[in-house]
Order: sequence, then structure tokens, then C-alpha cells
Amino acid sequence: MSRERGIIFTVKIKRDARKVLKKLIKGFPIIAITGPRQSGKTTLAKMAFPDKPYTSLEDIDNRNFAKEDPRGFLKQYPDGAILDEVQRVPEIFSYLQSIVDKKEKMGMFILTGSQHFGLLSGITQSLAGRVALLQLLPFSLRELKDSKNFPDTLEELLYKGFYPPLYDRDIEANIWIENYIQTYLEKDIYQLLKIQDISGFQKFLRLLAAYTGQLINLSSIANDCGISHNTVKAWLSVLETSYIIHLVKPHHKNFNKRLVKSPKLYFHDVALAARLLGIQNPKQLTNHMNRGALFETFIINELLKNRFNHGLSSNLYFWRDQTGNEIDALLDYGDHIEAIEIKSSSTINSDFFKNLKRWYDLAEKDTEDAKNIMSLIYAGEDSFTRSGVKIRSWRSLGGE
Repeated sequence: MSRERGIIFTVKIKRDARKVLKKLIKGFPIIAITGPRQSGKTTLAKMAFPDKPYTSLEDIDNRNFAKEDPRGFLKQYPDGAILDEVQRVPEIFSYLQSIVDKKEKMGMFILTGSQHFGLLSGITQSLAGRVALLQLLPFSLRELKDSKNFPDTLEELLYKGFYPPLYDRDIEANIWIENYIQTYLEKDIYQLLKIQDISGFQKFLRLLAAYTGQLINLSSIANDCGISHNTVKAWLSVLETSYIIHLVKPHHKNFNKRLVKSPKLYFHDVALAARLLGIQNPKQLTNHMNRGALFETFIINELLKNRFNHGLSSNLYFWRDQTGNEIDALLDYGDHIEAIEIKSSSTINSDFFKNLKRWYDLAEKDTEDAKNIMSLIYAGEDSFTRSGVKIRSWRSLGGE
């Protein structure tokens, strides 16, 4: 059994990131785990380091103690501890620096935080060089498969999503996600932004869900919501640092052609976007107008989780020129690039290969001794190779 924020549940699913965490603790005095609320950060820390004392700075008494007397607060933990939601008390970072510099001991403190900016700014100012950063997103498809929680259908997966409580607790997906939206997105976030009109922010969130998998257009969003361009930028920034959305940038290689400069927007969990779009059951996802964008969101997130779970930063981009030719995902490995097209159809169509071939020919001319790879991930069941393209079923992302 495990306890997180006062709720008891049975831990069933092991995290891939645990292996990386065990390696990092050998070379850094502090490990910081950041990610969305309810992504399993606390559970991972406790499972990886069961002998370390734990305290949450969400607790008002702990938070006040840490703010008023940070030295006395940390003195309780002479051998280190797991400090949850540490960005709540930024004053503590400089005291952590003094402790780890004096002790010169690896793996003393495990910090967790659900607001990337607050945690990262504290690290940059006081703890640079002393902290290893691990980003933990909700479950990956591989983790679900390893735990025998693999979904029966694609539609069920897109509807349910990947937040750990949906797999660790006996609760229906629609109830849990609705509460997540109401208690965190519509209350915590808008209070953080000091928004006066919650209905306007609710409209913004639902409109934003329609942009998942799309190029972001700040002016269009501002006009549709009746808010300023700067307000859109500010709200997007907070949603990004709070791990609700993330932006994928266009790749820098232009092959002497003009490229779009706008990033593409994705929700970190596909089910959250689906619910904000008003989807009420898995069957609605079979022919929904946003099915393609939601499927792409799911695949993009799996590619990102694979990097983060190995302790690596994102190498994810997309490519699109001004004439509309686009590759959904480019994974840049330095010496080669994997170009990935993402299609929500369960049947392979020859048109799916056109943009891949176009990009591949441009890339091969631009780079000598290139080792570039073409892949297509689709909603079908079989994986095979065709015309030099590695075709992968969505299920293969959970491991062959």
C-alpha cells in the first residue's frame, strides 16, 4: 500500500524512470522530479527510496515552518529526505545548497514539484550543478502493457488516458478527469493567474483542446475568447509550466525553403483534451472530427515519455513548409533523424508516404552519409516494412 496526499491505494505499476533515478542518485546530491499533478512523482520517489523520510510542503503547517525557519525545518532531516512540492517554499533552496555542499554526500534530497518554472528557477539560482532533473509524465503505454493494464481498444485508451489514479484506484475515468478539470485546471490554475472571470478561462481551456495537434495561432485564440494577445501568451505559459500542455518546435533544417515558425500545441494527456472537447464515451472517438488530432497527441506524448523516462531531454520536432508539406514528428539523434508520419486510420494508404519521401529526398541531398529513417505509426494492428518505411502499429509503442 502507498499513501499520496492522504489517499490510500495499491501500487501496481512500476515506472520505467525508476532505473534512471537509481543511477542519478549516485552522481548528484539532489534529484528533482517534476511533472504534472497526479503523474506519480511522490509514489515514484517513495518506491525508489523507501528508507527516506517524506514531507509535503502542500501541508500548511509544514509550509509555514519551512518558510519561517528553513534552517530548523531542514535540521529534522540530517541524512536527507523526500520534499514534496518544494517550489511552494523557494526560500529553502539556498539552505539546501549549504547542506549538500557541507555534507558532500550523494543522493541526500529528492525534490518533487508540479510547476516546472518554480522548481527550475530555484535550481538555477541556488542549486546549479548539484541537481539532476527528471521529468515524469503520466504512465506510458509500455508501463501499462508491462502491468497487464493494456487497453482493449484504441478508443478506450484515448478516452481514459494515462493518469496513474485511473489505474491505481477503482474509479471511472469520466468522474476522475472531470474532477481534475474542476479542482485543478479551473480553480488552482486560474487562482495562480489571478483571473477574475472563470467562465472566460473555461472557454479558453475548451478552445485550446481543439488546438491539440495543431499549429498555434495566438491571434485567433485571442479573438475567439475575447481576450488580449498578451493574456493568451500568459495563460499558455502557465499551462505549459504546469504540465498541462507542451509545445513542439519546427525543425531548424529548411532545405532552402521557407518553413513555418509557429510551434504545435499538444495536451500532455490525450484524455484531458478529449474531455474538454466534450467527448463523453469511447464510442464517440470512432468517427469524431478531432480523432486524428487526438491520436497524434497520444503518439507525440509517447515519443516524449520515452525520452524523459530515460533521463533525456526532448529531441522532438516537426517539419512543415509554407506549401503545407508536413512531417508530424522528427526525432533528431544528432547523426541521423527519424521522420515519423502519424495516421489515425487503421488501413494503410499510399498517400501516407508522399510527405515522408519528399522530406527524405531533401534530407539526403542536404547531408552526406545520412542515416535517416522513415516511419509511419498508424491505428492498425500489424507492424511491417513497406517501400523503405517502417510501419508500426500504435500497440508497438508498448513494446514489441
